[in-house]
Formats: sequence, C-alpha cells, structure tokens
Amino acid sequence: MSDISEPTGQAPAPRSAKDWVKVLSSYREPNALRSSFELAVTIGPFVLLWAAAWWSMGISYWLTLALSIVNAGFLLRLFIIQHDCGHGSFYNNRTLSDWLGRFLGVLTLTPYDVWRRTHSIHHSSHGNLGRRGIGDIHTITVAEYKAMSRWNRLMYRMYRHPVTLFGIGPGYLFLFQNRIPLGLMASLRYWISAMGTNIAILVGLGLLFYFGGVMPILLIFLPSTLLAATLGMWLFYVQHQFETTVWEHSDDWQLHDAALHGSSHYILPKPLQWLSGNIGIHHVHHLHSRIPFYRLPDVLRENAELPDANRMTVRESLRNARLHLWDENSKRLLSFSQARAL
Repeated sequence: MSDISEPTGQAPAPRSAKDWVKVLSSYREPNALRSSFELAVTIGPFVLLWAAAWWSMGISYWLTLALSIVNAGFLLRLFIIQHDCGHGSFYNNRTLSDWLGRFLGVLTLTPYDVWRRTHSIHHSSHGNLGRRGIGDIHTITVAEYKAMSRWNRLMYRMYRHPVTLFGIGPGYLFLFQNRIPLGLMASLRYWISAMGTNIAILVGLGLLFYFGGVMPILLIFLPSTLLAATLGMWLFYVQHQFETTVWEHSDDWQLHDAALHGSSHYILPKPLQWLSGNIGIHHVHHLHSRIPFYRLPDVLRENAELPDANRMTVRESLRNARLHLWDENSKRLLSFSQARAL
C-alpha cells in the first residue's frame, strides 16, 4: 500500500486579515520618481486649469465655472497625495512628506498635522463602538437610537440626512470646522498647524482679491473647493458605510478584521478612479496604509482573493445612503425604516 496521501481536492483556506498584512508589506515602499511624477501630473493641470479659468472670466463666467468644476477633480487628487504624505507612503523622507502635506493642506483647506492625527485615530479605531467620535462619520446602534429622546433622535436623523452629509456638511467641514483643531484643542502643536494653515489661506485669498476682485473667489475657488469636498465626503462615506460593514465593542474588536471586512472596494470608472487616487480600493488601504496609492491596483492584480472582497458598484453605493443604524444582532447597517420594523 502506498503511504502517499491522496489529494483531497479542497481549496486552500482563505488568508486571515493578519496574514494579508504580511503579504501586503511587500508593496509598501514608495518610488520617489513615481511619486514625483504623480505629483507633477496632478498639480500641473490644477495650476493650468486655475489659470485658464481666470483667463476665461473675460469671455464667459459659465466657462469659468465649468473649468472650476473640472478642476475639483484635480483638487481631490491633491488631497489623496496629502493623505499619502500623512501615512508616510508618498516619500520615504518623512520631512519632505510632511512639508509637502502642509503645502497641499493650504490648497485643500485642511491643516495637515491636525488631519494626520485625527486620521490616524480613524485607522486605529474604525469599527470600534467604544472609540467613536474622531475622524469618522457618527454612527449609533439601533439600541442606542431607541433609547434616545425624540429630540435627540431628530438631531441624529438630521445629521444623517443626505442633504446634511453631502450638501451642508462638506462646506461646513472644510470652510469652518477645519479652522480649529477640534478633538485636539489641548495641544499647542495642533493649534500651530491650524492657525498656520489659516494664515496661509487668508494670504492666498487676499492675493486673489487684490489682483482679481471677488469673482475669482466666487467662480473658481469656492466651486472647485466645495465640489472636491463633496466628492471627498461621499468617498469617505461609502468606504465604511455599507450594509455588511463591521462594528464591534472593544472586547470583540480586532484591528485587521475591521480593516479588511469593514472597508469597501468601490468600483469606479477609470477616470474617476484616477482622480480619486485609487482610494476606492479601501479595504487594501486600511489593511496596510503604508502602500502608495499608485500601487493599490498592483495589489488587486496580483492577489486574486482581494478584488471581490466588499465589492461595491456606483449603483449599489447610492443605496447605502439610506443606511444609518448598526444592528448588533444581525450585524448589519440598517435604514431607519428597517430598524423600526425590528
């Protein structure tokens, strides 16, 4: 009798979230030339479109507005580069990354050091019901909602309404809330970051007004900023707010499982994927935030298990805007009407 075991025909067990972190570590090193190229092909068109929009004011304000809307995409991509600087994944040189991030923070109206800290908190606590409140979209459980007063329920429903989250919210966040280091008020470092960014923004707006009056601000600066902010808010929402996302209490919460299973893979048309810096490949980003954004497609191409994880199309993402409450029993994000029916 042969002592060689017969093949069972069973597929190998899928990798755990922790195992994926080890696999993904091979993608973490940024390439300085590639990073510089990505910066150039983003900030170059951004500056050119600004110049074209300024020139077009003498021809048609509608043309100016159209150019500003297009430029919102490049402003969004600059935010993604700033985002990678904050993770240390754009350049290996930490000082260079930080100062590039601070410069871009003036363009994106986001104080870099404040954002870097709050975003770090988001990565280290997403999906943890015991650590909500900084760097996230406020989400409560069905039980918490039912225990609220009618007034607090109304306030939460107003906060979660699409008009608030994607209409009023982005402008409030980037134009007003970012002006002070909310959540980090006790630290002088973050006040310096916020106030330094504010001063640079005011100087920039002052120069715009001095050389062009109020119209460049109204027709170029505000439209591109508000649209980029809205797109960014929507992307941040769909990255974690979907039916089968993950929320757990601290005792049961696990960092890598929350990263892999609580972050979506948002399928966008190629031009939008490029403008959003591949941030839709968010489950990979959360598993290993040191991977440069331009290497995220390589991860999907070379690891067959990852492309289908938490896959979400644009049409599917639109339906997620109605989900607001986490049900701890079914482990699902529910709409208010679904929660009411429980």
